[in-house]
Amino acid sequence: MTAEPARSASDPTPASPTAVEDLVESSIKMILDHQTGTGAYPASPTFSAYAGYCWFRDGSFIADAMSAVGHPESAEAFFDWCARIIEAREVQIRDIAALALAGTPAPDADMLPTRYTFAEEEGSEEWWDFQLDGYGMWLWALGEHRRRYQTDLTRWGHAIRLIVEYLCSSWRRPCFDWWEEFAEHTHVSTLGSIAAGLSSITAAGVLPEELDSTARQSVEEIMGLIGSEGVHAGHLTKWIGGEEVDASLLALIAPMSVIEAGSAVAEATVREIENHITDGNGVYRYAADTYYGGGQWPLLSCFLGLAHASAGHHERAREILDWTATTAGADGSLPEQVNRRLLAPEHFAPWVERWGKPADPLLWSHAMFLRLAAELRLVGQPTTPSHREDAE
Repeated sequence: MTAEPARSASDPTPASPTAVEDLVESSIKMILDHQTGTGAYPASPTFSAYAGYCWFRDGSFIADAMSAVGHPESAEAFFDWCARIIEAREVQIRDIAALALAGTPAPDADMLPTRYTFAEEEGSEEWWDFQLDGYGMWLWALGEHRRRYQTDLTRWGHAIRLIVEYLCSSWRRPCFDWWEEFAEHTHVSTLGSIAAGLSSITAAGVLPEELDSTARQSVEEIMGLIGSEGVHAGHLTKWIGGEEVDASLLALIAPMSVIEAGSAVAEATVREIENHITDGNGVYRYAADTYYGGGQWPLLSCFLGLAHASAGHHERAREILDWTATTAGADGSLPEQVNRRLLAPEHFAPWVERWGKPADPLLWSHAMFLRLAAELRLVGQPTTPSHREDAE
């Protein structure tokens, strides 16, 4: 993995240390202030298409960041919210697993959705809903929280078991990717997210023996599939059998550690992403992106920074963190994407007409900024067990 800077001459001046410190504090406040009484993290409190909803994917990364910067109560409130949603759908999950075992899988429309209202209900609007990655991420975030705080996972045990059954029965199915696109494909970042979650939970030792064995076998099969059909020219691919990269693949290197940082595949993946979908320190989702003109996503830059930090390239990671801080508005809000250098500028106006200006703030962006800052030891690390670990 190259450690050389990839900064473009047209990049803004890096943020000052004080600006970075201020953004760390304001990001924590932003997330805490917007977290609902139910524990949900709003994806974006003001963006028309996201308002009123929390995603398992965004929320799990937000919870992991809050756990990493010493706010376990925030993460655990989100875990509780997820667990209530899962347990309320026990019959649906059992039916999905049984149909899969019988060789007659449930239709996509009957699978669990990717987002829920703060009141733990499914949305009434049409959405690209069948996505598996967020449920794997929830398991992974729980495992990371346990590792930091030695938290007893028993109170989430029933929901954990249900989601393990759901994922073990369903991981082979194509579904929408992180970006709610390309439902006809099996996405490597989705597979990796599931493997990360199942691995994290088996390591926690909270599953009954038979389910634990099934989960471990699923991880082995998932990683085998990624290795045999999710790698091209030495790097991970956007989907099984493909050739292109997607920036979501960076999460498999860090923070989820499905692919070992510094390994040949990790190095090749980072190199391919930096060569083909990174401009300066801004990372695009993928080369053909047209959503809001295909802008650079600060949260994806933070994933790139985490991959570098995990490989020991801390100066490069800090450079990326500083760049991310320059994308914040005057009020300290971090957007979903910036339009400094769009891939397809002709597509920007139609999206604005449809949904308004791009999401700003996006809590997931703040979370990834915090997670990278924590990795670089720029924010206090958790040192004590969760005070809620014995709550039931």
